[in-house]
Amino acid sequence: MKDLNPVITGRKTSIFEVMSRLAIENDAINLGQGFPDTDGPEDVRRVAAEATVEGPNQYPPMMGVPALRQAAADALQRHYGLSYDPGDEILVTAGATEALAAAFSAFLTPGAGGEAVIFEPAYDAYFDMVEGAGGVVKPVPLTAPDWALDEDALDAAIGPETKLIVLNTPVNPVGKVFTQADLEAVAKRALEHDLIVVSDEVYEHMCFDGRRHRSIAALPEMRERTVRMGSAGKTFSLTGWKVGYTAGPPELIGAMARAHQYLTFATPPSLQKAVAYGLNKDTAYFDGLAADMQASRDRLARGLTEAGFGVLPAEGTYFLTADIAPLGFDDDVEFCRRIASEAKVAGVPVSAFYHATNAAPPSNFVRFCFAKQDTVLDAAADRLKSWIDR
Repeated sequence: MKDLNPVITGRKTSIFEVMSRLAIENDAINLGQGFPDTDGPEDVRRVAAEATVEGPNQYPPMMGVPALRQAAADALQRHYGLSYDPGDEILVTAGATEALAAAFSAFLTPGAGGEAVIFEPAYDAYFDMVEGAGGVVKPVPLTAPDWALDEDALDAAIGPETKLIVLNTPVNPVGKVFTQADLEAVAKRALEHDLIVVSDEVYEHMCFDGRRHRSIAALPEMRERTVRMGSAGKTFSLTGWKVGYTAGPPELIGAMARAHQYLTFATPPSLQKAVAYGLNKDTAYFDGLAADMQASRDRLARGLTEAGFGVLPAEGTYFLTADIAPLGFDDDVEFCRRIASEAKVAGVPVSAFYHATNAAPPSNFVRFCFAKQDTVLDAAADRLKSWIDR
């Protein structure tokens, strides 16, 4: 058998898996991996249960069950004024992560170059999946503390081999919500250089302090060069379901579907039916989700501030960025290892969300997930304060 070591060592273990293992080993409160600690709406779960019992439970259509594709199209029209044909412009995948893999496989050609611009810090899967598809990562750093977009850096990253801009708003890991001006700046470059935009919008319904999510696909001329991705896992606090949905023009969705058919082919039909039901909920549900998450953000922010952390703005997502410099620390990786074992709280070093070509990523920031019950957030803040004050 061929030596598989080069293949195995070419992929690193996700930072989320590393920190979750540390949390388990140390019986720590896990504010590292981004998932809620309560299940989503009971009515949505009940629809899934009933659909499982009633069946059918065989392969659904590769593109997704018609009810979910229609519900996704209806939701995009209702929330953003975007019109998509559920027949050939909506694709259902095994979570948004599989949609990303399908997009990179479809739009980047192995052995023929193909660069993808990625704003960092970024969800670390982007880097690995782009390179796994044969592409080249061209990172563009966002500038702390407000994670501002540097248009000069964006221009410098775009070259003749650039094929894609990967956009994530609201941003995992730092909670930035791209402004209208930010989106227009990205759209301007996409149009000037004839680029596809892969837009990860899974936290679309978690924008805080009166902000509203904007999709770059709604900007002039951008619908035809954008695939935008949503996630039932995030929208309904059901991350284990792994149901995602992508909207875009037929030629882009068709290319993604041809990749998708050889990845997972389809997702469970009962879960798809339940997500279709959920997407048809009225505005009050989505507004309530944002309000609940904002309250959790504020609760953890107060606790971390009282413990001595610097707390950066979090405009959306599940995540809060804490500055450890005021505590006298400058190594986020070591800090996270210590608090997992000593304070019994797990976080994630933000330096892990930068590409390997960045020789000096910020090392004083830690990401904490606040999508947890109040008692859990309070206990985590108390443990950190006690450890810092020891």
